[in-house]
This record gives sequence, C-alpha cells and structure tokens, in this order.
Amino acid sequence: MSKGGARIALLALAALLATAPADAAMLRARLNTDIASTNPGVTRDENTDAVLMHVVEGLVAYREDGSVGPMLASGWQVSPDGKNYLFRLRPGIRFHNNAVMTSADVVWSLRRYLAPATHWRCLSEFNGGGYARIIDVQAAGPLAVRITLDRASPTFLATLARVDCGSAAILHRNSIGADGKWRVPIGTGPFRFDAWRRNQFVDLARWPAYQALPGARDGNAGRKQALVDRIRFLIIPDVAAAQAALLRGDIDVLDNILPLDARQLKSRRDIRLSVAHGMDIFALLFQTARGRLIDVRLRQAIAATLDVPGLVNAITEGASRPNRSIVPAASPYYDAVQAAMPRPDLARARSLAAAAGYKGEPIRLIANKRYPDLFDAAILVQAMALEAGINIQIDTLDWAAQLDRYYSGNYEAMMFAYSARLDPSLSYESFIGDKKRDPRKVWDDAGARALLQQSRATGDRAQRQAVFDQLHRRFMAQAPAVVLFNQGHITATRANVIGYKGWPAAQMRLWGVALR
Repeated sequence: MSKGGARIALLALAALLATAPADAAMLRARLNTDIASTNPGVTRDENTDAVLMHVVEGLVAYREDGSVGPMLASGWQVSPDGKNYLFRLRPGIRFHNNAVMTSADVVWSLRRYLAPATHWRCLSEFNGGGYARIIDVQAAGPLAVRITLDRASPTFLATLARVDCGSAAILHRNSIGADGKWRVPIGTGPFRFDAWRRNQFVDLARWPAYQALPGARDGNAGRKQALVDRIRFLIIPDVAAAQAALLRGDIDVLDNILPLDARQLKSRRDIRLSVAHGMDIFALLFQTARGRLIDVRLRQAIAATLDVPGLVNAITEGASRPNRSIVPAASPYYDAVQAAMPRPDLARARSLAAAAGYKGEPIRLIANKRYPDLFDAAILVQAMALEAGINIQIDTLDWAAQLDRYYSGNYEAMMFAYSARLDPSLSYESFIGDKKRDPRKVWDDAGARALLQQSRATGDRAQRQAVFDQLHRRFMAQAPAVVLFNQGHITATRANVIGYKGWPAAQMRLWGVALR
C-alpha cells in the first residue's frame, strides 16, 4: 500500500473508532476481511465462524483436547445400537430476544439445517452423503430431544460440533423473517449480534442473561463469560494498517500476525505475544481428474522436490510445524507414521517426471495474497520444483476468485488452507470424496473412501489409529496433494488485555477476555 493509501486507511479506521459508545468497555479485534454473512454454517468462512461462535451455540462443542463436551445439552444418552441420541437440555437458557429455549427450538433449528433449501454446509454429512443419515428429530419432552440415525455413527457428535457447520447452532425461529428469508442470528451465546457495517466493522454486545457453564474455559465448550460490554471486530485488510492500529492502541487484539512482525513486536513492553499450534492444514493441491497431473508420477515428482522443513522454517521462521500428514501434528492421533518426513530427492523427481512424459510444459499454480504464508510457500515450491526441471507458473488471484476455482475444481495446482478439524476423520473428509459429485474434493479414491468410512464406524482408539496410518500411507503413495504444515497462530494483544488464549482450532475467542 502507498503512503497515501495507508493514511486514508488509518483515517477511515479513526472514524470507525469514533463511533464506539463512550461509556462502554469495548474490546476491539481485527478481521482481515469482512464476514461472509450472519447465517451460521450456511454462507461462511473462517472469519464468519470466529465471529458467530460468540453469538450462537449448539448442543455440543469441541474441547481443547479435541473431545466433544456439552454446551446447550447438559448430557446425552446413546441407545445400545448407536442409532438414537437422547439429549437433555439445560434449563433456563434464554435466546437474545429473552425467549426461553425449549426442545421445540432445537427441533426447529435442526430440521431447518436438514432442509435442502437452507443450503447448510454440512447437509451432506447427515442426509446420506456422509457416514450416517439423520432420519428423525423429535421432542421427547420440554427439555429433551431425540435424534435418530439410520446407522451407528461414533463420530456423530464430533460432526455436530464442527465450527464450519456453525456447530449446528440452536436459533430462535425469529432469526427467519415472515417471508422465509434470513434476518439475524438470535442465539444463546455470551454476546448478541448488534450491528454490521459491511467492510467496516461487526459489533457484538454482552448478553446479560447468559448462563455460563461451570468450570474453566475449554475450547468452544466450558465456561464462556462476557467480561466486556462490547466487542468490535474491525475489518482492516492491510497488514501494515492493522499493526499501526495495534501500536497506537486503536485495536486491542491482532490475530494471526506474521512471524517477521512478531519478531519486531517482541521488544515492546506494551504488547504481549502468544502462539497456539493450530490444526489447520496448509497444502499444495493437485487436479487429479484431468490434465498433466492426472499422472501420479508427475505428482510424486513435484512432491519429491520439496524440502518441507526448510520451506516451512523459511516462511514462518519456525512458528509453524512442518507436517506431511492430513492428521495435524497437534492431534493425539499423530504418531510415528504421520511424523515421517521424506527428504527431497531431485534424481527421483527427474526420473518420475521423465517417466510421466513431462517435457517442461508450464504447470499453473494458483495462489493468493490474503494468506501470505500460502503465497510465500508457492514461491518456494516453484523454486524447488525448478531444480528438477519442473516448470511451475504462479497465477495470483484474489481470495474470492480462488475459492470459486477451488469449489468448481477449475485449477491445475493450488495452494490452499483448510480450517481446523479437531477429529482426523473430519480432516480426511475435507480431502476425500467423489469429484464428479463434489469437485472441491481432492482425493477421489475408492480405497480411501472405504478407509474413511472405517475410521468413522468405530470409537476404538487403537482401531482408528490403525486406519489413519493406512490412510496416510495411501495418501503419500497417490499424492493427490502435498500437506506442508500446520500453522502456528501468533496473536498480539495490548498489555491491558487480560485472559486471551489461543487453542488448536485457531479460532479467535474473546469470551473470558477482559480489559484492565
């Protein structure tokens, strides 16, 4: 950004800050882009998820260790055949319009998600496209709901808790207008949705009637307390403008900062830094259904050129964990099989490329600058591949255009980041699928699909570990993608911010956070 452009951005930021209520304790955090909508689990991206998790809640939620804990449900019972889940609801929970939550609200919310017209992101998981299908949702009393599946599904709760599914948030039906169109999320979280000025800010206000769970904060579960009156998420796309705002005290929390910026901030007494090792996945994707990369030998050749630890250390200065596995390094299922790190082998790469009939034709690699780590990784992938005579050309797109190409499968190669999934089955599900039905899927392999189903059909830890090990070996052999690293999320806060803590889901959580 030019000096003039930066000055305009800072003046615009100052005008936004001036709109804050003078008498409110407001915590201010930065988003790098605007949210996609206010409709949880429907029109969403990572920023949307992060904001709405302060507003809405589901029956269950992820704990920090990747297990699933209660949220709006006080507990549940599973039938001996694993097909029926009876959820007991916490009494006295109030929506943000002060209505008391009952089983009727849960039934309405879940049936809305399951209606195709809602376009819920996770519908395919529960309508027969995933492991189990929800065949019935019924009230079993004022504070009890029974969900019936067509088969046992040990990962049912883990899927229900997914943040990208909006945690299957329970909403008041007035979230929908009389015309059937989406209005605003009327949820049960510690903050209520207050205002959204597009491309400028999103405001949340403390919900005084919120009933926090006992105990400590624990992922998206546990104790959730609003310790400030308001949260303002300021949309500041420019990194330099965001950092300047932090240093001036115009924002309090700057999430996901670059390692170089972190190094410069370390010496400042008015700034605190924290690092959380995330479970998101940064990877090089290949198009395996058509074009040159349909030949596994060429994909293997590119993979063989990559010095992954060197690449990751260069672009993240050691803040992120090199990892060639779809199972994140922070997962309890990350074992010696997943941790194996192949060394670059240029001779093998040249041999494989020659066997595939490759003669130096350009391979188009899509990247974007919204995520600098991805763009920098593309540059190094290009340089490393060139050492074996593989000609990679980078096409830089804006994030929206890249997402469109990802969902349509319209690319040859792509640098891409998957948001955190706290269960390895869900991480693999992001990659595995039928490309004809879902072009965004990277790995279309019948054997991989069968193994994925096995991983979701058992809750036994040892059995699941064995399946994940088989999946990893198969993934490395077929090379539909090259996983590079799990990002270390660095957050900078002002010294007067108390209680901020990152976690493996790499989601900014501002409940339990106060201003001194």
